[in-house]
Amino acid sequence: MEEIETEEERLFKRHRKERKELQAKIQAMKNAVAKNDKKRRKQLVEEVAKFETELELRHEEELKQLTRSLDKSRMVESSTNGIANLELEIEDGKVFKQSRISKAQKRREKKAAQDREREERIAEAEIENLKGARHLENQKLAEILAKRQLQIRQIPSDGHCMYKAIEDQLEQQGSQLTLTDLRTQAAEYMRSHVADFLPFLTNCNTGDMYTPEEFEKYCDEVANTAAWGGQLELRALSRVLKMPVEVIQADSAPITVGEEYGKKPIILVYMRHAYGLGEHYNSVEQLIDIPTEDVC
Repeated sequence: MEEIETEEERLFKRHRKERKELQAKIQAMKNAVAKNDKKRRKQLVEEVAKFETELELRHEEELKQLTRSLDKSRMVESSTNGIANLELEIEDGKVFKQSRISKAQKRREKKAAQDREREERIAEAEIENLKGARHLENQKLAEILAKRQLQIRQIPSDGHCMYKAIEDQLEQQGSQLTLTDLRTQAAEYMRSHVADFLPFLTNCNTGDMYTPEEFEKYCDEVANTAAWGGQLELRALSRVLKMPVEVIQADSAPITVGEEYGKKPIILVYMRHAYGLGEHYNSVEQLIDIPTEDVC
């Protein structure tokens, strides 16, 4: 039996189609601008951001209107069903209550209620995603990177993201240093330059500076576990590699560690809202002018 497409499904389907059409339009606009025309490409970035924002706001409003409309329809349906159940049938002068709802009908109604609840959750999630911190951060970063002819190169979120992002950047330059190499070298450098790192590490329970034993444990975790990397490890790796490391963020100016080396920097993207656990590092690569696939 062919399933009937709901209003929510039709709306989501149309929204996906419109997003794909917009991406195709954006790609055509990109192809029409010469890569050496920096002024026009800068204008193009602003125009693309405007088109995407307008589409998202319209989609958000349509989802809200549909949700309100469905809520009203369900209230009317509920009231009608309630009245129908109270109706009496008169036959040969006798009054009978309307027959009970069959078990099959109850199952159908239960399934329909579950489907409606699921669709409402999807609609709410879509609205939230359009105005959520993660989406806004991604949009800002995409604009910042596009101005530099760059785009994000995704790195898995597994505790190793900072090291893997650096590994990816080095690999693009022909280096064969691995994640394990980077962790080991960062820990060794920190151990041999205790005075440069120990003052910045404090016990979260006491607020006191790390003891030598705690510092050694910290370095061991840097080398041998999936402990997240941060500013201290970036500084250590910059000195080990004798290269600057630039960190691009959505809401503040880029931070560069190791500027004194005067070389082309390794570029990382720092994201505060990438995942539920919070901060995350990605790598970057040259911007590729190809249409992006819509992700449902």
